[in-house]
Amino acid sequence: MRLLKSILLLGILLALSGATAFGETSNAELLQLLPERVGSFHRAETPRAAELLGQRDVLQNLQPLGFQAEYTSGAQRFLVEIFRFHQDSEAYSALSILADIARQNQRYVELKNEYGTASFTSDQISFFRGLELVRITNVTKSSFASIDSLAKAVAETIDKGEADIPALVKHLPNPDQSIKTATFFTRFSSLQALAPSQSVLSVIETGGDADAAFVDSGSGKVLLIEYNTPQLATENDARVIAKIQELWKLGQPAPIGYRRVGNYSVFVFDSADNVAAKQLIDQVKYEQVVQWLGENPNILKQAEKQYVETTLGVFVAVLKASGFALIGCLGLGGLIGALLFSRRRAQQKTREAFSDAGGMLRLNIDELTPQTDPARLLGSGE
Repeated sequence: MRLLKSILLLGILLALSGATAFGETSNAELLQLLPERVGSFHRAETPRAAELLGQRDVLQNLQPLGFQAEYTSGAQRFLVEIFRFHQDSEAYSALSILADIARQNQRYVELKNEYGTASFTSDQISFFRGLELVRITNVTKSSFASIDSLAKAVAETIDKGEADIPALVKHLPNPDQSIKTATFFTRFSSLQALAPSQSVLSVIETGGDADAAFVDSGSGKVLLIEYNTPQLATENDARVIAKIQELWKLGQPAPIGYRRVGNYSVFVFDSADNVAAKQLIDQVKYEQVVQWLGENPNILKQAEKQYVETTLGVFVAVLKASGFALIGCLGLGGLIGALLFSRRRAQQKTREAFSDAGGMLRLNIDELTPQTDPARLLGSGE
């Protein structure tokens, strides 16, 4: 049942992204990613069309453009499939859904960054890098070292694009762990298949202008929806709250926790209690980056603000420097003055100690006699 759910979700995703990719990608351009030689591996056949899941009745022929070819090294054979999407986020979304499908058979399948930008290993190696999603199958069940070498060699031939995963996934609770098992949906139309019993999801209307990330955190399942406009966020928030109140009155299944955070809608399902649900929601932080397609209409205001802040900063720095200089001068002047004053006082005390004239010089005539210094005495009438 869950496998069918994942396939249906992937079909929705590819229906949104596939047609655009077809119109902008030539076969020759994608075929260059399947050259005759990759590292020590040799292409054994002419590339042919590939299907992401081989379920054309489910995907309604809306898969991304894809090719496949077998590569050999001695007796070892590997099937390499490459699919191109219109955006990096779409390639990552498909990878996360494929990982969710693989997790049905191998519980501990996790997304890592061993190959390309993000990857996982099951009975295959799957990764995305830039616009491309790559899947490599070990046909002859050769050693892991061989398929590992081929995957790394193929990754090196692909443009890295943005070289990052969508920011929305990083805003899930406990992101370091959530990234490993989260499923990402870009520009979706419906998420009802994620939780069929939760009818609250039926009132969400996006017009294909919203993304979502879903993860089972262990203490609750968290669904994080990002609307690309505040209007969509406001309208959907009102519908969701009204629907939850209706479900409560009817005694039907409803989220144990819900909150709007910025342009996000945060749902918590299957949590132990309200406290646990609140703790999960509290970890979600809304971060918005505004990027103008044309000239920023607020560029003059920003320049003026930057000028004022810079000028004020310089003025404050000058005042601080002047203040420090003044204090330094006053301190140095005081020190010199104190030293000079102390020296003068010492000299004055010295003179007072050797004179009875109050510090003034006195001519001691009474002490002058012919015996002491005859030349300095005046004669009588001469």
